[in-house]
Amino acid sequence: MSGVFEVYVQTHFSAAHYLRGYQGDCARIHGHNWTIDVFVKCNELDEIGIGVDFKDIKQAVKGVLQRLDHFNLNALPAFKDVNPSSENIAKYLYVELSKKLNSEVVKVSKVKVCETPGAGACYWEE
Repeated sequence: MSGVFEVYVQTHFSAAHYLRGYQGDCARIHGHNWTIDVFVKCNELDEIGIGVDFKDIKQAVKGVLQRLDHFNLNALPAFKDVNPSSENIAKYLYVELSKKLNSEVVKVSKVKVCETPGAGACYWEE
């Protein structure tokens, strides 16, 4: 059995949202300081012992989060037809980051999104 390395970076962004069709407080616009964990896996290390440079992950994440940070997520094209729930934000980030980071040796394995400490969602593909 071959081994797999998984590295991650954690960051955050601030944004407002509301949940369409929800019966309760979250139907009203409100904001969160979202915490994001991006996990990237690789099967091999380079000659100095690195699978993927944290700097490359951080740069990709920063580029994608610029589209979300300090916006009303409901007003963005990505969430026009789906609620900007933690689940859908995690999926959006996974798809967008996969476009930027995936290669023959590196793959985004999972994205975790927390809207409050201790409450969030993860997305990955099998």
